[in-house]
Amino acid sequence: MPWIGKGLVFALLLPLGACNSASEDLTDGFGQRIANADAEPENWLSYGRDYQETRDSPLSQINDSNVAEMGLAWYYELDTNRGQEATPIVVDGVIYSTSAWSKVQAFDGETGKLLWQFDPEVPGEAAAKSCCDVVNRGVAYWDGRLLLGTLDGRLIAIDAKTGKEIWSVMTVDPDSRNTITGAPRVAKGKVFIGNGGAEQGARGFISAYDVETGDRLWRFYTVPRKPGTSDGEISDVPLRDMALKTWAGQWWKRENGQGGGTVWDSIVYDPETDLLFVGVGNASLWNRKLRSAGKGDNLFVSSILALNPDTGKYVWHYQQVPGDEWDYTATQQITLVTIPIDGKARKVLMQAPKNGFFYVLDRDTGKLLSAKPFATVNWASHIDMKTGRPAIVPEARWSETGKPFFSLPSGSGAHSWHPMAYSRKTKLVYIPVQDMGSGWAPDPDFKYMPVGANVGIDPMAAKLPEGPGVLKEIRKTIKAYLLAWDPVAQREVWRAPNPGTPPGGVLSTAGNLVFQGNIAGDLTAYDARDGKRLWRITTGTPIVAPPVTWSKGGVQYVTVVAGWGGSTPLILGPLALDDKGDVRPTRSRVLTFKLGGKASLPESQRQERDKAPLPKPFGDERMVKRGEWIYHRTCLVCHGMNAISASAVPDLRHSPVADNPDAWKAVVIDGILTDNGMVSFAENYSLEDVEAIRAYVVAQANRAGSSR
Repeated sequence: MPWIGKGLVFALLLPLGACNSASEDLTDGFGQRIANADAEPENWLSYGRDYQETRDSPLSQINDSNVAEMGLAWYYELDTNRGQEATPIVVDGVIYSTSAWSKVQAFDGETGKLLWQFDPEVPGEAAAKSCCDVVNRGVAYWDGRLLLGTLDGRLIAIDAKTGKEIWSVMTVDPDSRNTITGAPRVAKGKVFIGNGGAEQGARGFISAYDVETGDRLWRFYTVPRKPGTSDGEISDVPLRDMALKTWAGQWWKRENGQGGGTVWDSIVYDPETDLLFVGVGNASLWNRKLRSAGKGDNLFVSSILALNPDTGKYVWHYQQVPGDEWDYTATQQITLVTIPIDGKARKVLMQAPKNGFFYVLDRDTGKLLSAKPFATVNWASHIDMKTGRPAIVPEARWSETGKPFFSLPSGSGAHSWHPMAYSRKTKLVYIPVQDMGSGWAPDPDFKYMPVGANVGIDPMAAKLPEGPGVLKEIRKTIKAYLLAWDPVAQREVWRAPNPGTPPGGVLSTAGNLVFQGNIAGDLTAYDARDGKRLWRITTGTPIVAPPVTWSKGGVQYVTVVAGWGGSTPLILGPLALDDKGDVRPTRSRVLTFKLGGKASLPESQRQERDKAPLPKPFGDERMVKRGEWIYHRTCLVCHGMNAISASAVPDLRHSPVADNPDAWKAVVIDGILTDNGMVSFAENYSLEDVEAIRAYVVAQANRAGSSR
């Protein structure tokens, strides 16, 4: 069984209870409701609608013959225009959703009336620990209570009727770099939650808590700690017996990344096998030579873990990218289905992760059944079906060669957090795909910084080129599309192009429809069979979150949270601008549609760049170049590559602060905007360094007209 490698012997020593049906363990009532989600299609009870996370609805009142009649039923303006990535939960006509800064809203689904809002009051400094804005992907619902993970690491239970806090626990060390942006999952009276922060130097783990009390039941760390030490957790034995030997150097030190492996998104409970499937994230530092002396597979990064949900015990694992150094996480959506493999019905899990290969694994054993590229891939030639390992091309190991490598897919992934859907009607998977690459090269002078990201790459390696019309031409080379994929034959069936990247999350329905948003602000319905566009509405704001569908009183609705989200409007700001180089309008809203809907949105206004006088350039070429390097080492994570932001946070080129050295120091060194998420960087940089950054930003402001 090479698909789990050296873990096989250990796995065989574990209790085999995971092979039994878990139906007897779902007697709490609400677990049965999720397990039988198709019996109440009017609701959207869990993150992926059902335990299988298909994001496929049996509702068909809105279908391929009448979807053209669909219109807006109502909208609600959210109180923040930061990143919006939530999947709403709908229970008996009440919509529960989240927004930036981990806020929770409850709406009357028919009217859009806000019933209550819960604000966990996340401190602004938590933003500096997050790689991709202050986002939140949603809550879990369990028998009258909501479970929320907050950016600063808390897990909170909220009364679904009143919006009042029931209990709150801190799931991370407050001094760590861990954050929570993902939605919790609930099953068997337990709530499961992971965390993010690998780029900031966090060590990953997943924990289980009692839904009623908030008591922690178990914790599984995904990477080992310093040799000779232990956590006193259920993960100690598999980390000691399997993972430890796959690491080298001093990875456990904060300046070397602490391993990474954060569980920031996919957590799936399977009632059929009574297993919990966990997607594990990328390694940290990205540079394997710095983090692990250039050696080892680095378990369990970039892996799928199968755990016993009651105890957290290890059952099996499958590692997709041994020794990851391309930010190729395995945290993307895991979907559970039964499909024919070699003429036999097999219970499988499917995943289309960042690395560009579509994986089908046996759920009971973790055996790899098939793996084929669903996007353009150049870092590996294929997946070896005997060993389960990728055939990594030698030049892709940039930390070993010391030479730049341009990878396809990019570190943003062929498919990231944006959910896919599996239609039980067409038997196809609908994947939001982006074909784009990124550059990698080692940082020869890497120095750990106390604030912000630490990854160990040359910050200029992935930098987008500049010049008249260059960015416009680059945007033309990047392909984003909705892909219909046959998971049995492992082949493309059809694709529908999307304007820009990232493509939005996906919903499929029994009405032969697939719904998806895009960064141009469109919500589109496609024919699930051939990809023909059947309906489109322009909302005036980007949509990257996935739609859901539900019904009440015999009326079917489609709801989506609109607004920016993810790394594109932050790190890849230049790619998120429209063709004129202007900011796409961003008004974060909750939108709900139905057949015959007559509501209308306010007219969208173009957000053209500020025409205020340009700041006066200063400093010599050496100073500007130094500022450019420092900026792309730290500042681009929020303010965008080439100092170009797509509006999720301020574009520094058009900020009056850039023209005032005292104001600049007050923000960057003194931290006067900490409550807004802009913390002090005095621990990282001297005043001379900070002035160099300002010189670069001012230089970019003065060349802005030609840099688009």
